[in-house]
Amino acid sequence: MKRYKIKIEYDGTPFIGWQRQDNGQSIQGAIEDSIKNIFEETVTIFGAGRTDAGVHAMGQVAHFDINNKELKPFVIKNALNDHLRPFPIAILEVDEVDNKFHARFNALQRKYLYRIVNRKSPLTIEKGRAWHVHKEIDVDLMKECISSIEGKHDFTTFRSAHCQSDSPIKTIDSLQITKSDENIYFGFSAKSFLHHQVRSIVGSLKLVGDQSWSVNNFRDALNSTERSRCGALAPPDGLYFMDVKY
Repeated sequence: MKRYKIKIEYDGTPFIGWQRQDNGQSIQGAIEDSIKNIFEETVTIFGAGRTDAGVHAMGQVAHFDINNKELKPFVIKNALNDHLRPFPIAILEVDEVDNKFHARFNALQRKYLYRIVNRKSPLTIEKGRAWHVHKEIDVDLMKECISSIEGKHDFTTFRSAHCQSDSPIKTIDSLQITKSDENIYFGFSAKSFLHHQVRSIVGSLKLVGDQSWSVNNFRDALNSTERSRCGALAPPDGLYFMDVKY
């Protein structure tokens, strides 16, 4: 048996999410079906992150085992990319790894990027690739909240009601908020995240940026550990799974 690690890029728009389900096309399902059709073997692939419907990835990592063949990584990469051509999925890297490697459980840090396009004009080329916010956003006000987010906290406020994590306690290693022309970027790094955590935080930070909330309103919402105090969930369009460190 050989274990392979793959790095994946995808546009999440047409998918129901990463995880295979019965009610639509998933990224996991598309890749598993391609492996089965190419190598005549049923496999399960394990991803480092289970992105939701509409969420994109530039550095998702996954692994799978193939039992009956010894295949060179470049052969797997080329075959998968050829077979996945109908889907907006690209296999960027394939490596043979130790059988103890696990894409999810061995991850030391995950990086997500959220992108807002802040302008009045509608999105055309960028539609589905960013959150379009009409109201002017003050980036400096949002930056004042960073110190409250970084570090170890109870993030119940910024956690989906359907989150399956045993604990709401998470440690955000870093949060960077930057602006370039009309683009506003939120870069999150942590070992792991709660379900909807990034989108919940960004949705609430946006309220600070457009001055619907004060900085203290944001801090009070976080400290309340009440989901009802969270701002509106940011849409999936602007979220990108960027990288995993092992």
